[in-house]
Amino acid sequence: MGIQLTEDEAWEFIARSHTGILTTLRRDGMPVSLPLWFVSFDRAVWFQTPSRSMKVKRVARDPRACFLVESGEAWPELKAVMATGAVEIVEDEDVLARIRDETSRKYAGFRPDLGKAPDATRKHYGSGTATLRFSPERFVSWDNARIRFRG
Repeated sequence: MGIQLTEDEAWEFIARSHTGILTTLRRDGMPVSLPLWFVSFDRAVWFQTPSRSMKVKRVARDPRACFLVESGEAWPELKAVMATGAVEIVEDEDVLARIRDETSRKYAGFRPDLGKAPDATRKHYGSGTATLRFSPERFVSWDNARIRFRG
């Protein structure tokens, strides 16, 4: 057995992960990597972001992206899934409701009370929400715990 995860194992690991890193491309091709909260179902990664964010503008211009989740601190514990694919803006109301519900459930104990946030923060996060779907085309994964050392 190698250290690569099967596609099913990769999806299980993604679903259990808390924070992902999404990399999108600026107009000049420079990558921009940002952490985000997400949910995963139907073999896709779904996330919400302020509708006026640069992330939305970047994916509208160029949908190519990379998504990464990882865990572990010591080398033998390192485990990760990196996927390349495309991001698209989602507007289907049924899907949006499911994403809102699943995101609220997954991150219920982690969200701050935005009513207590500074005005600029409330304005930024209250400006409307865009929902995005990342659809992977290729996975790279590893789980160093699968490496069996001699002796």
